[in-house]
Amino acid sequence: QVQLVESGGGLVQAGGSLRLSCAASGLTFSRYAMGWFRQAPGKEREFVAAISWSGDRIYYADSVKGRFAISRDNAKNTVYLQMNSLKPEDTAVYYCSARLGSYSYTRANEYPYWGQGTQVTVSS
Repeated sequence: QVQLVESGGGLVQAGGSLRLSCAASGLTFSRYAMGWFRQAPGKEREFVAAISWSGDRIYYADSVKGRFAISRDNAKNTVYLQMNSLKPEDTAVYYCSARLGSYSYTRANEYPYWGQGTQVTVSS
């Protein structure tokens, strides 16, 4: 079965950086579009970034554009989220998601597969 395992979360000061990783198994990774979403306490899950199976289509939420970068290594079945210039409002549980398809998908209901999430906390 499809498994997505996130890692790399933690506590960081405002202005700092973190790199999240999501290791995928049980799927032909190079045929799957990948996404990152986040959910803060009391808020809905929101889109952060998405990348197509080939990596040529990338989308970001406006709130992270210019600070975050999504990438993938199809040889390692892994997708990454490099987060720079972190702000306290970036504090959330970050989830990796996957779906079969060649495009880049930005809505949570377009993804059938999800990881368990990794906590990111940014202190002011």
